[in-house]
Amino acid sequence: MLTQKIQFKPGIVKDLTAYTTSGGWYDSNLVRFRLGFPQSVGGWQKISVNSFLGICRSLMGWSTLSGEYFMGVGTSLKFYIEHGGAYYDITPIRRNVVLTKVSLPTTGASGTGTTATITFATQSSAASIGSSVTVIGVTPVGYNGTFTTTNTTTSSVSYASAATGAQTIAGTVQVALGPFTATSGSAIVNVFDVGHGCTQGDFVTFSGATGLGGNITSAVLNKEYQVLQVVDGDNYTISTTATANASDTGHGVSVTAQYQLNTGLNISVSGAGWGAGTWGRGGWGSGAALNSGNILRLWSQDPWGEDLIFNVRDGGIFYWESTVGTALQVPPTTTPATRAVSIASLSSDATCPLLATQVIVSDRDRHLIAFGADNGTGTTQDTMLIRWSTQEDFTEWTPQATNSAGDLRLGTGSKIIRAVETKREILVFTDTALYSMQFVGPPYTYGIQQVSTNTTTIAYNGFAVVEDNVIWMGLNKFYIYAGSTDELPCTIKNHVFNDINLTQSDKIYASVNSEFNEITWFYPSASSAENNKYVTYNYAEKAWTYGTLSRTAWLDRGVLNYPVAASTDGYLYYHEYGNDDGSQNPPVAIENYIESSPFEIGDGYQFSFIKKIIPDLTFVNSTGTPLASFTLKMQNFPGANYSQTNSSTVVQTATVPVEQFTQQSFVRLRGRQATIRVSSNTLGTRWILGSPRLELQADGRR
Repeated sequence: MLTQKIQFKPGIVKDLTAYTTSGGWYDSNLVRFRLGFPQSVGGWQKISVNSFLGICRSLMGWSTLSGEYFMGVGTSLKFYIEHGGAYYDITPIRRNVVLTKVSLPTTGASGTGTTATITFATQSSAASIGSSVTVIGVTPVGYNGTFTTTNTTTSSVSYASAATGAQTIAGTVQVALGPFTATSGSAIVNVFDVGHGCTQGDFVTFSGATGLGGNITSAVLNKEYQVLQVVDGDNYTISTTATANASDTGHGVSVTAQYQLNTGLNISVSGAGWGAGTWGRGGWGSGAALNSGNILRLWSQDPWGEDLIFNVRDGGIFYWESTVGTALQVPPTTTPATRAVSIASLSSDATCPLLATQVIVSDRDRHLIAFGADNGTGTTQDTMLIRWSTQEDFTEWTPQATNSAGDLRLGTGSKIIRAVETKREILVFTDTALYSMQFVGPPYTYGIQQVSTNTTTIAYNGFAVVEDNVIWMGLNKFYIYAGSTDELPCTIKNHVFNDINLTQSDKIYASVNSEFNEITWFYPSASSAENNKYVTYNYAEKAWTYGTLSRTAWLDRGVLNYPVAASTDGYLYYHEYGNDDGSQNPPVAIENYIESSPFEIGDGYQFSFIKKIIPDLTFVNSTGTPLASFTLKMQNFPGANYSQTNSSTVVQTATVPVEQFTQQSFVRLRGRQATIRVSSNTLGTRWILGSPRLELQADGRR
């Protein structure tokens, strides 16, 4: 009786025929290689019962000198600070305004809109222009006397003149009724705000409102709402928590509205014509006036000492101070005492940038660098311009002999896609070239040189840094930069790139799991609008794997003991934590497997009869009663269907004095070549495959 050891080289090979890759692995899910052998990945668990709004696209962790740990969480709707399992909303405020609805007076006037003709009988008496309204302002036309509001609560207006006799005063009169209008039987309330600047899905917080007279009370109105629909430039609707009745005829009187930064898109929208995509915004070589709300909402962020600087792609640059920002915060019912603010609001420098594609805080020399910045106007963004502040001061940007601020403009390409910092340099990727940017000191501060052209990039977050190497996903291949740019050989390249939804490729996220020497790209498959697949490169083993998992952002372990990843369900997860899928309560088992290419039994010419499988694996770090399934599938020819299949279960039976498990499984299979599959779908199971053996005997040529 003969035995045949099953031991294959690491990595999945998918871009050749299954028979050609005999002696290797062909399919996998949630499996990695370590020391040349496959094993199941670790589990995941929610870091907190609290969740966030939107889809997370950016994570950054840092700690303060006092040992407090913070994590910046940028989503499609908001920007949060995660601290102690709570999410603090620090989304910047773009507009803070007192809302009043403009209307005509009820008496003594005629006209439309906000223009009224007001006729007073005498020139010296006070005249009422309406009741239950508040006068905002009066702009008389053709009157040579004084015209002032004397009592804005009773709406009296007095006027006086050296002239005698009755006069007619034509002017613009605005009166405040409050911004809200309710409809009986509906929970939807219209909000009036001239030039509100909202987009659908934006967030606004109201305060100071009085009730409308019925079910829409002040408690209903004075809270945060999401814009339900933008009616026009002056009106939008919200959906309240109460249904209005016939008594809700009021308007809320004077109301303060605090508008958060416009929300971004969660689905990439492609257009047609010049400027719709990556190429050419505006005329050749010109800048571009961009609206960050019209592209997929992505963020860049970097610690500034104990604090945080972050940027919305092609939008504003913001600063959050940790020592002030956490004061008086009691989650989850109250808002932070301090939100993030624009760096321009802290600067007296008129050239402080208001727009950027990305920001980086240089670790080596402590400059804040803005890539794809505006030139100081705040209206026109130059997508190839790099600007940096003076050292240790992000509020000073005008180059002077006494500071280190400066700028430079790249020449190849039409837009900076991403900048990536390594230990020795900053790599700047445009849509057609790669530049190396290095600190050179005064007087130039930074020098830059082009290191390659004709490289491609597929996503803003498609880059991973390992020491001084950068590995990234291009449009149809993987690249590595290690002093020079080369294509990274990939044994599953066609399988991956033939199954990507390119319209949503900007969602691709590269992650590093340093404990296992892995770089993983999460990407949307051809049939999905959101990340649902992954491809992993083990840079120590030079091995590739792939599988199914929905993750939108990732943070490698550092101060925390485990990597953190964001899912589409609004939660963050610790990874390599336990053995199970903690997205549900109670946790469920993880389904993982690895399957080989067909391998020849014996010499592959004669038929062989397989009688027994002798398993070899370990269930180290498992809990409960772990088990795995071994499945053998037989073929007679490479192009034939499987003729026979047999599965057996391997169960751990003891852990002391040595680990023990099912010693042998009896099967009855006949063929020329076999495929083996190892899988598990049991709570608490983690396995490492060794070198199982098959017991077989020759069985003739027919």
